[in-house]
Amino acid sequence: MRIGELAGVAGVTTRAVRHYHQLGLLDEPERRANGYREYGLRHAVALARIRRLTELGLGLAEVRDVLADDAGKDLVEVLTELDEDLARQEEAIRERRARLRALLEAEGGLPVEGPVSPELAALFAGTAHLTDSPMAAKDREIIAFLETSMPPEARERMVSSIGEALGSPGAVARAGAAYALLDALVDAAPDDPRVEGAARALADCIPPGLFPEVGELDHDDNVLRAFYADLAPAQAEAMRRTLRILVEERR
Repeated sequence: MRIGELAGVAGVTTRAVRHYHQLGLLDEPERRANGYREYGLRHAVALARIRRLTELGLGLAEVRDVLADDAGKDLVEVLTELDEDLARQEEAIRERRARLRALLEAEGGLPVEGPVSPELAALFAGTAHLTDSPMAAKDREIIAFLETSMPPEARERMVSSIGEALGSPGAVARAGAAYALLDALVDAAPDDPRVEGAARALADCIPPGLFPEVGELDHDDNVLRAFYADLAPAQAEAMRRTLRILVEERR
């Protein structure tokens, strides 16, 4: 058989056959006097086996290991590992689908910040009216970012603390008032006398569990610096003072 005939019989492309030759998966056939390769049944059988193994999900390096053992003793072990890997993938897919269902079925729909945990989506839905405030909208973006970047335990603690902080109509109203004070500073100077009042109001909205290690915060941290840079000067100063107030209160 010529290479095209071999590829057709095995259901692969001639390019795949050449690639398998380069990787050492398929022996090179002898060449006839005219220079053409002449494939036999042995090559067709080997090529069919390669195709079956790759369709099961084995990588080409794994296929090489299986084919290198003439007795096929490693095949059971390799296929067992593949089955276990597929089982882990199935479990991960089930978990992802469960998250997607929870997001799609959440009351209030998906938040504008994009896919977040169902718990945070529920909190955002309960404070959707606050997004009329530019500072509230920015705060939600930061919270969504933190949820993505935090380790699982810290993420759960943060979402739980936010839930406690916004767990009553009065708390939501206080948060709305604090955001309004911060919004009013958009064109103000950092030494504006209103900065202190805005910082105090915001600090009163933050429960101890939200930033338990606030005393250890590095104000030169790149994330904090980027956060401050995204605010108006007076708003950034209000945020710095808020953190200083929390540090003093939690010593």
